[in-house]
Amino acid sequence: MARGGATLGGMTATLTVTDLVKSYGAVQAVRGLSFAVAPGEIFGLLGPNGAGKTTTIECLIGLRDADGGSITICGHDLRREGDAVRERIGVQLQATALPERITVREALQLFASFYAKRAAPEALLARFSLTDKATARFETLSGGQKQRLAMALAMVNEPEVLFLDEPTAALDPQARRELHEAIRGVKAAGRSVLLSTHYIDEAELLCDRVAIVDHGRIIALDTPANLIAGTSASTRVAFTTAAPLAADAVRALEGVSGVSADGRATVLASAAPNRTIIALVHLIESSGGELVDLQIRKPSLEDVFIQLTGRALRD
Repeated sequence: MARGGATLGGMTATLTVTDLVKSYGAVQAVRGLSFAVAPGEIFGLLGPNGAGKTTTIECLIGLRDADGGSITICGHDLRREGDAVRERIGVQLQATALPERITVREALQLFASFYAKRAAPEALLARFSLTDKATARFETLSGGQKQRLAMALAMVNEPEVLFLDEPTAALDPQARRELHEAIRGVKAAGRSVLLSTHYIDEAELLCDRVAIVDHGRIIALDTPANLIAGTSASTRVAFTTAAPLAADAVRALEGVSGVSADGRATVLASAAPNRTIIALVHLIESSGGELVDLQIRKPSLEDVFIQLTGRALRD
């Protein structure tokens, strides 16, 4: 029997994870993760390779048995009602293995046969821009087409919750953009998405909320905007001048907390970028110099991660 889960903003969560633990021998890959995902939400697990993201997803979809904690999906306890859960979820893992000579339409028909509730193959072909490839063999598809097919296969049972594990890894920019649009389409249909990624821009573009994961723990969880707003990292002002400016004068600019210079190119850390830029322009004009280029780099999720862990996101 289905049961209620945690609530988020008055809505019953489609996915609730409480104190999830998973170890491999002496290595504790997941250390007490807890979070909930709302209907129609894209929830991101952001962290470096080896942070525990894939292990977490494998536990949530039943590929691995958790050592501790509870998982509730669409009101069903995963351990006791695994079959009911599997009817309601869709999964796209990092790699999709299919027979090389199977066609796109045949793959969709095969996967549809596994479920009681099924989406029409032709509708999925159109939705994921694969109609022209319906009779193409899997071995002939490009990387982006294979990932779109993987998304279509994950949606074949019209799932309420979609799990995506590094779905755009190794894709070119165009293929990534196409897959991002497909993920937004899943959200627009009111379905929940759990997305694991180590791409910062992907998390910022797609996710309503992000859990930053490191060494199997959630070290921060909020909207991307709130995570960035909460960091103490400074805005960076990068500029190039026709001739180098006096180092002491640059360091004395209002709001500047750090300077890195390499000839005519300089990067300033500033807690008050507006005032710093105004002071910089005055300095350049008073010295008879010329501003060649100016860029403002606001704090990012990578800055948040580095502040929390002391190391770069892609280490």
